[in-house]
Amino acid sequence: MEEVTLNETAFKMLEFEKIKKELAQFALSELAKGRIEKLSPSTDYSVVRNWLSETTEAKEIIMKSSSVPLHGLQGISQVLKQFNKGIPFRPELIVVIMDLLESGKKLQQFMIGKEYLAPQISTYVYSISELGDLFEELSTCIKNNSIDDHASKELLKIRKKIRVLEDRIKEKLDTVLRSPAKRKYLQDTIISQRDGHYVIAVRAEYRKNIKGQIHDRSASGSTVFIEPEEVRRVQTELNELRADEYLEEQRILSTLTGLIESRQHELTINVETMAHYDFIFAKAKYSMSIGAREVELVKRNMIKINEGKHPLLGVSAVPLQVAIGEDFNSLVITGPNTGGKTVAIKTVGLLALMVQSGMHVPVGKGSKFGVFEKVLVDIGDGQSIEQSLSTFSSRITNIIEILKDTNSNSLVIIDELGSGTDPGEGMGLAVSILEQLNGQGATMLATTHYSEIKAFAENHPDFCNGSMEFDLITLKPLYRLIMGKAGESQAFSIALRLGLHPSIIERAHEVTYKEKKKYEAFQRDSKALLAQEQQLESTQTLKKKATKTKVSSDYSIGDSVNIPSMDTTGIVFKPEDESGNLIVMVKGEKMKLNHKRVSLHLPARELYPEGYDFDILFETKEDRKKKRQMEKGHVEGLSIEYASEE
Repeated sequence: MEEVTLNETAFKMLEFEKIKKELAQFALSELAKGRIEKLSPSTDYSVVRNWLSETTEAKEIIMKSSSVPLHGLQGISQVLKQFNKGIPFRPELIVVIMDLLESGKKLQQFMIGKEYLAPQISTYVYSISELGDLFEELSTCIKNNSIDDHASKELLKIRKKIRVLEDRIKEKLDTVLRSPAKRKYLQDTIISQRDGHYVIAVRAEYRKNIKGQIHDRSASGSTVFIEPEEVRRVQTELNELRADEYLEEQRILSTLTGLIESRQHELTINVETMAHYDFIFAKAKYSMSIGAREVELVKRNMIKINEGKHPLLGVSAVPLQVAIGEDFNSLVITGPNTGGKTVAIKTVGLLALMVQSGMHVPVGKGSKFGVFEKVLVDIGDGQSIEQSLSTFSSRITNIIEILKDTNSNSLVIIDELGSGTDPGEGMGLAVSILEQLNGQGATMLATTHYSEIKAFAENHPDFCNGSMEFDLITLKPLYRLIMGKAGESQAFSIALRLGLHPSIIERAHEVTYKEKKKYEAFQRDSKALLAQEQQLESTQTLKKKATKTKVSSDYSIGDSVNIPSMDTTGIVFKPEDESGNLIVMVKGEKMKLNHKRVSLHLPARELYPEGYDFDILFETKEDRKKKRQMEKGHVEGLSIEYASEE
């Protein structure tokens, strides 16, 4: 089976690992949990089709019969590790084998009656071997997690002798405990055992008054535990019998171990089959927990989701309607931040991975999924501190890898394409990357905040615009995807809704889009409207102040002004015009300068007497003579040429 090719962080970005953790909670055995941990999407259409059918049939069974007998796998992993090690199985491990066989038999009986509900998975049960002879032998020898007396005639004989000797020892000890002469030496009248020896509790100071062997002392040292001399001989005989009992038990366990290992092949198949059932039913239970269903699997690169929900968001998820791969291959979602664009594309990617892993997904009827060879994702920051890469560099590095891996059977998901750099260059990169990926045949979902990409998607036959719906009344995103409609930033609408004056927004629109558009005031109460008008009044006040400032900075002909940018001074030839520009004579040349670029050095009234003829400053002697002649009357052929003041 071929697995889906994923770029390094796709599972993490799409949160597929979280889905697997939730799925694992529905598995009963460690073996099934291990399968879930290793679960990866398949690229084989037939395999995916088979997996989905398994989940559907298991779900049908659960809906009819809530309890499935799958409790015989606890501890089986430890047993499998003990095979062929030359060590006899302990009784508790044999009990695990017995539970497995018993559970397998129950599962057979359960599944054989479910062919009408699950014609496919009900046949798996025929792989389970009942192994009745093995179960009978094990259950005869092992009871209550220990070897039964009747496991062999020899063991029964030995244990009978042991019980006789134990009763004899207890009688002798009772005689000692009831003896008036010895009672004062005793700490209490209870018979206990130490290292397999029957002992009585004697006060430490009287230990020499009771003949026998000390086997233990109390923590305080006030009590010693003595095996009286009266029972020592019988105890020796008992110890010999216990040694015989141990040898017989080991012989029995070795025999049972040999029987179990002789059926290792059948037992291994039983375990694998039951673990697979556990895995399938875990997927079915998870399907029910998230309200999921089987989707239609198609042999083309497309995804159609009706009323789809992100499985990790639960009831709070807003249903998603999206279709790509039919009329167009790529969807570009634009619109404001926090509007749900990223959640939308992550939902599509995650559901695709779940489907190709044989899982049901929370969608409505009519949903369809293709089987993709590669799922390539770039979402979020992904910045590498170790490599000291910036966010933009990290994103581009990831995009480069996606471009290398993309083919005609790839699902590519990119969030905020071109972000993190100069807007103009970022937009250009975004368009170029989209074109390249489309040229490589990718099925694609991308989000962006660049409005210019809307026009690109609108005019390209392989692309479609999408947007996230926004409520202008509440100023909150609705997280609902609208296909075929480009998103808007909503900045102007939000500003209008919050009370910014329409004329200010109209000017902003004109600056942004190079066109005029009329905006109507959203606020309707008198207080809000008054606040809006005060915005403009403040503006008018500022303009008046600016006008006054301008009047106070007017220059007159003949004023000497400083020109900091040229590090020199000049004489005003012509005062300011409406644009604030004036003509200044600088070293015999006339120059146009804005009033902000000069400052007053000395006013003309301080430099020249009243009635001074400024032509002396600005005209040549010859031009002044011609000017006087012209003032007296017309002189044929006489003219004065002036250089441009620009």
